[in-house]
Amino acid sequence: MFPCGLSCLSVLGAAGTALLCAGLLLSLAQHLWTLRWKLSRDRASALPLPKGSMGWPFFGETLHWLVQGSRFHSSRRERYGTVFKTHLLGRPVIRVSGAENVRTILLGEHRLVRSQWPQSAHILLGSHTLLSAVGEPHRQRRKILAQVFSRTALERYVPRLQGALRQEVRSWCTARGPVAVYEAAKALTFRMAARILLGLRLDEAQCAELARTFQQFVENLFSLPLDVPFSGLRKGIRARNQLHRHLEEAIAEKLHEDKAGEPSDALAMIIHSTRELGHELSVQELKESAVELLFAAFFTTASASTSLVLLLLQHPAAISKIQQELAEQGLGHACSCGPGAVGGGAGPWSDCSCQPDLNLAALGRLRYVDCVIKEVLRLLPPVSGGYRTALRTFELDGYQIPKGWSVMYSIRDTHETAAVYSSPPEGFDPERFGSVGEEDAQGAFGRFHYIPFGGGARSCLGQQLAQAVLQLLAVELVRTARWELATPAFPAMQTVPIVHPVDGLRLFFHPLAPSAARDGPRL
Repeated sequence: MFPCGLSCLSVLGAAGTALLCAGLLLSLAQHLWTLRWKLSRDRASALPLPKGSMGWPFFGETLHWLVQGSRFHSSRRERYGTVFKTHLLGRPVIRVSGAENVRTILLGEHRLVRSQWPQSAHILLGSHTLLSAVGEPHRQRRKILAQVFSRTALERYVPRLQGALRQEVRSWCTARGPVAVYEAAKALTFRMAARILLGLRLDEAQCAELARTFQQFVENLFSLPLDVPFSGLRKGIRARNQLHRHLEEAIAEKLHEDKAGEPSDALAMIIHSTRELGHELSVQELKESAVELLFAAFFTTASASTSLVLLLLQHPAAISKIQQELAEQGLGHACSCGPGAVGGGAGPWSDCSCQPDLNLAALGRLRYVDCVIKEVLRLLPPVSGGYRTALRTFELDGYQIPKGWSVMYSIRDTHETAAVYSSPPEGFDPERFGSVGEEDAQGAFGRFHYIPFGGGARSCLGQQLAQAVLQLLAVELVRTARWELATPAFPAMQTVPIVHPVDGLRLFFHPLAPSAARDGPRL
């Protein structure tokens, strides 16, 4: 027994020594990591680095960010202020919020900062995209893509978008069980982007398969830049390659279409516009442009659509006001498709012969609907912010922003802390936009208090299209359906990498009978 006791004590002692050594090594690594970033400050500037923590060696605070979501930023903002440092996705980051600070970043494009997405996003999206372009190439690509989202192009998109949204809402009403709104919105948004925006000829099976591949691509877009087996980046690369292979055939067809004909979709417009400038894009450039357009339209619009459904459910008074506005504009009646109407077995909704009754002019007259969409995007902006890289060391709010560091401006934090509204910013109040005069709106909201689509040289080109989709969805929803929770309580919201309900928002949808035209959703 005695030798055994000595043996056990020896093992315990060795284990304790190993743990102590591991702890000392970890502490030393942590100290060296912190020191490394302290020494990276620009010594030519007398200003200090912002307050904050750089987290653990290499990983930084990435895991905290992924787990805590919006709470990560709000807790550090409360502790360190509106400008603080951290380390995310393999890069040192200065996190910035507040209208004036954000204004400095967004208006400093090409002078103080340049666009810089995480390295994983740059690898997956490619080098021939608007997101990756800087300087003159960025201006040229933006000029080309502006054609895709011009008013003339939007007028062509709206009737087909309304048809797709009308069909989708009616399918929700005929579902046998609860609808997972976020998943349905992602599938719908992908179909609209692929078929209407890019003009891809896809049947339902092909569309569903491509959507799954694209979702895997997007889910791994923001990952650690490690191209090793089973890593997020490796999964993203595999999904990207599958997307490119599928797009090659469609692009080849468009390159051989009648060059004199009027382009009918975004991809054809890009080809047409570059030819007018005397250029010919390679197949690789077109594949990357197509994926970028899908990315720009996919998760953000699906997120905002889900948030719209959720916030209307939580605030039925807004539904009544939308219904009243539609009635005043002569748009209060939903389409009736055959004798069965919504839910009556009239066959597939694709057979519905109702003509679209909305265009950009009609949407422009729906002022309250526009206010609702703006409030949804203010309260639950799909993305939390954007990335830049400092081109030179500059001052912000009394701190130095060192050359080469990433700068992440916060949309959500800026909206949450804006003090320019007539009602508390944490509440849902669409009329906060309707109550502000034209001059005040340009002053208050123009000073970067409201930035769901960013601002400056890299403001979102597709914002008018996104707003039109949300307006169309709001109209089709409130004049077609009522909806209620299929769960005991409202779900929590996840904010990283994009805003969405943790359970996908499971709801029951019911056709809105004519006698119930002014009823809201049941809570």
